[in-house]
Amino acid sequence: MRVFIINIDYPGFLEGLYAPSAHPGLAERSYEEQLEVRNRTRFGISDAYPANLRRLGHDAMEVHANNFYLQRAWMREHGSDLKARWPWTFQPTRAFLPFKAGWFERVLEQQIRSFEPDVVLNHAPYEIAPGFWRRIKGAYRVLAAQIAAPLPSAVDWSPYDLVISSLPNYVERFNAQGVRSELFRLGFDPRLIDEVPESSDRHEVSFVGSLSVRHRHRIDWLRRVGRAVPLSIWGPRTSAITRDPILNGAYRGSAWGMQMYRILRDSRITLNHHIGIAGEYANNMRLYEATGMGAMLLTDWKVNLADMFEPDVEVATYRDPDDCVQRIRLHLDDEPRRAEIAASGQQRTLRLHNYERRMDELAGIFRECA
Repeated sequence: MRVFIINIDYPGFLEGLYAPSAHPGLAERSYEEQLEVRNRTRFGISDAYPANLRRLGHDAMEVHANNFYLQRAWMREHGSDLKARWPWTFQPTRAFLPFKAGWFERVLEQQIRSFEPDVVLNHAPYEIAPGFWRRIKGAYRVLAAQIAAPLPSAVDWSPYDLVISSLPNYVERFNAQGVRSELFRLGFDPRLIDEVPESSDRHEVSFVGSLSVRHRHRIDWLRRVGRAVPLSIWGPRTSAITRDPILNGAYRGSAWGMQMYRILRDSRITLNHHIGIAGEYANNMRLYEATGMGAMLLTDWKVNLADMFEPDVEVATYRDPDDCVQRIRLHLDDEPRRAEIAASGQQRTLRLHNYERRMDELAGIFRECA
């Protein structure tokens, strides 16, 4: 099976990746060199999908469609002069490519046609117009989207043969609308165990994640927790943090890729809080990232959590902010119990929630759809 995977990266990550102080001259290096540097950061899910699909005997290619320098290198190496062929609609001043740039879809189309995939898996369904897929319909057999982000009201899903999601409520919603949908959980990349650099840092209680206007309940919860226990926060710097003395006092900066995983590993307890679209379901990446790195995860209780981890054996749970504070204090005061939960959670993740296992599940879903 040939699988073509479309991903996008946060602009903040790309700007840091191509900063001269981080990787001098990276923007002018070959496509493979740039891709290798990008993947070595282990940002997001890195190359876990294509690497494990290949390990299972499939052909896979992943593109980061809004990475301006990376896409430019691919076109250059495939005999295309972007300036000559397609008039530029913007002057790039940053590392990321705006989705409405004149040749965003043209580059993507050429990559898909060149690879000749059986399946296209699109992690960015909102950024690519339905008309694009209708125009290149014959270039693939199955078009799939993966989504667990807020759903805009006006999205045309008709070009898609399949939508996969880690959220059971999304799967139910799509199927009710006549769009075939399957539950597909996220996972952990075991390579990180050996790759994350050693550190002497130790964090009593950490939270790594976003705090913006879209995270009002999370902000209220974290403020109440930070008022009562020693807390360190990492994530994008936002006005929600700078305007709040408790959150601002706990804020330690942004954390991407390897740095984030190191923080999780060095935390006695790390906190998780699902956003509103999850409803009563547990699904997010932090479940696997934190446990995989060996931290004791304290996560909000959800009805399906036991499908992934045994509550209060492999992860600890809380029901509200006051309960969260009590659980933090309990486990900080009981190191043997905290360490036991952390070790049990890590064993479960490495055994059952690794990406090789996930990609085997995904290939099975694709075969059924095809």
